[in-house]
Amino acid sequence: MNIDTDSTACPRGGPAARRRAAAWAYLSRVAEAPCRALLSFIEEDHRGDPEAAAEAVRSRAGLPDAVASATRARYATDVAERDLAVIARLGGRLVTRDSDEWPLLRTQQFGLPGAAVDGSPPVALWTVGAMGLERLESRAVAIVGTRAASGYGEHVTAEIAGDLAAQDYLVVSGAAYGVDGAAHRAALGAGGTTVAILACGVDRAYPAGHARLLRAIAEAGAVLSEYPPGVAPGRHRFLARNRLVAGLTDATVVVEAGRRSGALNTAGWAERMCRSLLAVPGPVTSATSVGCHMLLRQDRANLATDAEDVMEVAGPFGALGAPPGADGCARPTDGLTAVQLAVHDGLPARGTRPSEEVSVEAGVSLDETMGALAVLELAGLAVRAGEDWALVRADGPAAR
Repeated sequence: MNIDTDSTACPRGGPAARRRAAAWAYLSRVAEAPCRALLSFIEEDHRGDPEAAAEAVRSRAGLPDAVASATRARYATDVAERDLAVIARLGGRLVTRDSDEWPLLRTQQFGLPGAAVDGSPPVALWTVGAMGLERLESRAVAIVGTRAASGYGEHVTAEIAGDLAAQDYLVVSGAAYGVDGAAHRAALGAGGTTVAILACGVDRAYPAGHARLLRAIAEAGAVLSEYPPGVAPGRHRFLARNRLVAGLTDATVVVEAGRRSGALNTAGWAERMCRSLLAVPGPVTSATSVGCHMLLRQDRANLATDAEDVMEVAGPFGALGAPPGADGCARPTDGLTAVQLAVHDGLPARGTRPSEEVSVEAGVSLDETMGALAVLELAGLAVRAGEDWALVRADGPAAR
């Protein structure tokens, strides 16, 4: 299932433009995003020349250790032409750092030097839709919240998103069920523009139940991802996607969020990147408003009751401070390193997968993959099946 539209395909131009696009496409896949080391290698070591950077990665000659490690699993897999053909077939395009529509004002503010979490900008953006991505440079608001939204949450989301869209604000969210979907639908219903940022390739309608909604979003706005076509959603990719939702907008509004909601992760990114953060209060008895009440109680978010509250702070001047805490109940994957989490997500949902394929899917070296698999096995999160590996769920191995 795809989200095909009639937008102009990419890349345009002659052989030189196609070679440059292919280099960007290769670089967007060769390391698991986000990757500060690769971005620095392109921008600083090769002065933004994607062809020179791509050739250096392929040849493995003189690579910095961090870049060599980040690209070791995928450097020999060059499917750039296939990826460009897929995005062209969808009527989309690859937007790169040398494109006119690259949202420059936003990506300049992604820098988090010295941070433990990689919050670097995307290498490139794969997009389907009529809207130019430079539109993200002003009057863009992220509206996020729980997938298990209450009737109250969906109502408030629709009111805020619809009124913002009517005032020509760009409504940005992640296309998930619940608050995300309500925000997109309200913006469309108001005749406005909305953007969905995915944690997978734009050729994958995720969730599948929102395939029609994603097509409507692309027709009026844009569906985009930093991940090339065919890339499957994974938990670490949702966490990485959240930094784009927060970082490519002026303000983030959390409508409903439980104690362990992914929306709180997006809120944390908004804080780190000095974006305005707002939260909607809910009933004191509602589990889906616990996260919002925590943000308000800790004075980390402004109160949002309607679109006017959002418009007061949605601009270049809103800034809040500290990163989110780690409150709440433990999950089986809590405490895993970034590499271990990527390897965990590289295991198939069903059946088994050789360690070499897990390495490629996770975007880490085979040695790192084997070490992570050993940790996952000890933690009861993975199980060896002969020469292959399987995911362990709460009800037993996925291979069963």
